[in-house]
Parts: sequence; C-alpha cells; structure tokens
Amino acid sequence: MAESNDLEIKQAENLTNTKETDWVRLQSSDGFTFLVRRKVAQSSGTIRNMLDPTSGYSEAQSRICEIRERGIIVEKLVEYMAFKTHYESVNAKEEIPVHEIMERIPPEIVLELLLAADYQEM
Repeated sequence: MAESNDLEIKQAENLTNTKETDWVRLQSSDGFTFLVRRKVAQSSGTIRNMLDPTSGYSEAQSRICEIRERGIIVEKLVEYMAFKTHYESVNAKEEIPVHEIMERIPPEIVLELLLAADYQEM
C-alpha cells in the first residue's frame, strides 16, 4: 500500500516538474535525432500522448520518441511543428506566411509527408 502511495507521489511530482522549456528527442528510423522543445513537440497529438506523464508510455520518462519515418520526413515534421507553434498566437489580422513552409517541401516527399503528418495528428 505504501509503495502505491509513493508511486502516486512521484507521478504527481513529475507532473509539476514538467515544464514547457523541457527538451525532447525525436529519432527517425534511419538514425537522425532532433532535439525539440516539449511545447513544439506537443503540437503533434501523437507525441503529446507519448509524453503525457499519466499515459504510462516509456517516452514520458525517457523523453525520447521514436518516429518510424525517414530523417527527411521527421525534419519536415519538426519544421512544421515549429512553424505551427510560432504562429498559433498570431493576431488574426496578421498574415501567416504559409508559402514559406510550402516552398521548403520537395515534391517527391509530399505524399509520404502527408501520411506521416496524418499519423502524428498534425
């Protein structure tokens, strides 16, 4: 009984110690690693669930998320997450430069990127 109380206390401490300034590591299937702020990574619904301390996933403890995609795809996902996080608090009257992010996507990876973004709930 005391062990379960200790576990609950540790989980509560982890919840309070989780800061938006924490960094997480995203790893691609071909060995590329990207260090990303937790706030940026959590713009993906899938990664948000992985990093949730109450989820019980090992990624919540290790802060390392394996993404089963090629490095170029993970790179473009990270770029989009950063773009989305940066512009989510923009005034409605300001124009968001969507063409900038679209110009950075090579046409040969568009379909693969679309499928990966769908899986990552972006």
